Amino acid sequence: MPPDSTATKARLLAAARAEFARHGVAGARVDRIAAAAKANKRLLYVYFGNKCELFDLVVAEALGQLADAVPFTADDLPGYAGALFDHLTAHPALVRLIAWALLERPGPTAARVADCRPAAEAVADAQARGVVTAALEPADVLALTVGLAGAWSHTAAPPDQAAPDGARRAPARPGPDLRRAQRRAALTRAVGAATAP
Repeated sequence: MPPDSTATKARLLAAARAEFARHGVAGARVDRIAAAAKANKRLLYVYFGNKCELFDLVVAEALGQLADAVPFTADDLPGYAGALFDHLTAHPALVRLIAWALLERPGPTAARVADCRPAAEAVADAQARGVVTAALEPADVLALTVGLAGAWSHTAAPPDQAAPDGARRAPARPGPDLRRAQRRAALTRAVGAATAP
C-alpha cells in the first residue's frame, strides 16, 4: 500500500502559500518551497504541476478560505465590507498573495469567474428587491465594495502625515486601534452611501 500523501501535500501547499505571499510567482523558488515543506522537490511537480499551476491553486484555496471566513451578503454590503476589512487587516499575507495574483496573473480565470457569479447574482437579486442601487452593474457593486474594503491594505495606505499643502506635519495621531476603527467606520459609511438604493 503506497504511503498517504495527504500530509505531504498539505505541507507543500502551506509552504507554497508563504513563499508566494513573500515573492510572487516570478520570485518564488521551488527549492525553497520543498525545503520549507521538508519534501522532495519532485513531489511538487507530481502533485501540482508547474509553478504557475501551483500558484493558481494556492490563490484559489486562499480565496475560498476568505469566502468561508467572511460570508458574502448583498443585503448588508456595509457590514460585509467591514468584516472583509477586519479579515484583511488581520491577515496581511493574504493581502500580499492577492496583490501578487492581480499583478502577475491578471485577467479573470474560469475559477475566479465561477467564484464571483453567486455574489453577482445575490447583488442582482438585492437590486431587484430595492435593497441595493440599480444604477450600477452587479459586478461594479462588487468591485466597489471589495475595493473600498481593501483600500488601506498593504501599500494602498495613504500617508497619514501628508498635509494638503504638501508640507510634512507631525500632528498628534491616534493609536493604531483607534485609527483602524476610524477607517472601518469611514469604509462602511462609504459603501453604504455608494450602494444605497
